[in-house]
Amino acid sequence: MFNTSTICILISVVVYLLGMLAIGIMYSKNSTTEDFYLGGRKLGPIVTAMSTEASDMSAYLLMGVPGLAFFCGVAEAGWTAIGLALGTYLNWLIVAKRMRQYSAKTHSITVPDFLAVRFRDNTKVIETIGAIVVIVFFVPYTASGFAACGKLFNSLFGFDYMTAMIISAAVIVIYCATGGFMAASVTSLIQGIVMTIALVIVLIFGINTAGGWDAVIANAKEIPGYLDFSASTSILTGTPSSYSPLMIASTLAWGLGYFGMPHILLHFMAIGSESKLNFSRRIASIWVVISLGAAVIIGIVGFGMVKAGAIAMPGSEAEAENLIVNSAALISTHGTLAAIVAGIIIAGILAATMSTADAQLLAAASGVTHNILTDVFGVKMSDKKTMLIARITVVGVAVLGVIFASDPNSSIFRVVSFAWAGFGATFGPIMLFSLFWKRCNKWGAIAGMFSGAAMVFVWKYCVAPLGGALGIYELLPAFVISCVFIVVVSLLTAEPEKEIQEEFERACAK
Repeated sequence: MFNTSTICILISVVVYLLGMLAIGIMYSKNSTTEDFYLGGRKLGPIVTAMSTEASDMSAYLLMGVPGLAFFCGVAEAGWTAIGLALGTYLNWLIVAKRMRQYSAKTHSITVPDFLAVRFRDNTKVIETIGAIVVIVFFVPYTASGFAACGKLFNSLFGFDYMTAMIISAAVIVIYCATGGFMAASVTSLIQGIVMTIALVIVLIFGINTAGGWDAVIANAKEIPGYLDFSASTSILTGTPSSYSPLMIASTLAWGLGYFGMPHILLHFMAIGSESKLNFSRRIASIWVVISLGAAVIIGIVGFGMVKAGAIAMPGSEAEAENLIVNSAALISTHGTLAAIVAGIIIAGILAATMSTADAQLLAAASGVTHNILTDVFGVKMSDKKTMLIARITVVGVAVLGVIFASDPNSSIFRVVSFAWAGFGATFGPIMLFSLFWKRCNKWGAIAGMFSGAAMVFVWKYCVAPLGGALGIYELLPAFVISCVFIVVVSLLTAEPEKEIQEEFERACAK
């Protein structure tokens, strides 16, 4: 079953996993809940930048985006990448500093917590909605990462899908539950570097295997609409369909999701110095542009590899997401050193998964422990007991994620897109209004959060199936509806108390 190349890959992967566990143990002595959830607000600029983006770029970066570009051409994958790159830059530019300032002044350690304090919501409705949304959407999001691990070990080593997924989830849970936010951030820094190395290696190898860049382009041009940003196609049928301006706009709306991602916003809250944010923004933006661009190109190169006879034609989008895994397997056949390199690529896929899953598990844990048990139900707990409950929650969410990801044929990209829409529409609009509009009040916040979350489900399962112009990505209409509700309800109800407005002015002062 195992030859020299697979053994080398396996050794590389095991070394990587043990390294992640060691980091978790290193940061296991969290003295307070703020240390566990935010690392004591002392992240450095490089760690902040790379851990933020690595926790964002989950398995969809190394599996979802290349697989989508490979199977359907550049349109959807390309516009998604552009939207994400723009969203990343704008989030760092307009949200990061103000989020750090405001959350520090209000002593907030979670996103729902920040919103509740910002609007003086003594009813606990904001925290309740926020915590429920965090749990509901983080389960499928985390599940997509576990699924990526299962697919990886199944296709490469022949391991049982469920067994491989459970083992991967266990490693993530152990270092995340023991080391908390600092462990998750430091591992994400390392994981971001490993992901970059993996993308570069696969891109260079893929182009060479396909016969050079000219051959890649020539093969891609054989399929009508494959390289067209205004058309979507399939490598199986070769029949293009129009990718309308409305569909482009809805795909670009991926960028709007950044404003509402709890696991990303937490990194803004945790940075040690506001003065370092500009440096962090440059690092983060450059890395995202390079990595997303490489991921899309790898997908196009994948078809060239098919034409060259190096890899098999995928039968579905889910199969296409194994492109980088198959490339790693092909690399491993070129000797021991090549097999070690292939192991680094596989570690890169694991890194993409783990860097997101750990941040999500922590955000979910904080939602249950801090927002629901402590704030909503008023359960009084010591820091020690709080962190114990948080660790139990990490395990619980991970178990739900494994159950949710039990179907190996699910598309990682599609699962992530739904969860991304849920967070983006629930938290994105209200985060922007809470940071930049003094007149916004708690009733507007509640209306906006509820309407955004509800519209994601309504549009996804009731409106989009109607097709035509209505078949757009659910984040765009849900985001717009949430904004409308925030503005209208805030203006129809009493303006915030003078104390809240004065706090806003102090917290947002430059």
